[in-house]
Amino acid sequence: MACLLFLAYMARPAGPWDSETVAHSNFAAGFALAVSVVWGLVTWGFVKAGWVRGWWYVLPVAFGVAAVLRLTLLAPEL
Repeated sequence: MACLLFLAYMARPAGPWDSETVAHSNFAAGFALAVSVVWGLVTWGFVKAGWVRGWWYVLPVAFGVAAVLRLTLLAPEL
């Protein structure tokens, strides 16, 4: 998950013609968002079972927020 977000944030287009880098960055951030949703559901199951405490929700939420920010406000521009 962290690797996907790292790749999404480090992608910088070389110029106005480099739409492929922007597409790859968006794909990595979108996939990280999907993984964080699945991670949140798994965390919910573990919290419900009593295996972990509720503060474990912080991790998937933080990664999800970082992915949404990369897809919206911090998206690379051409």
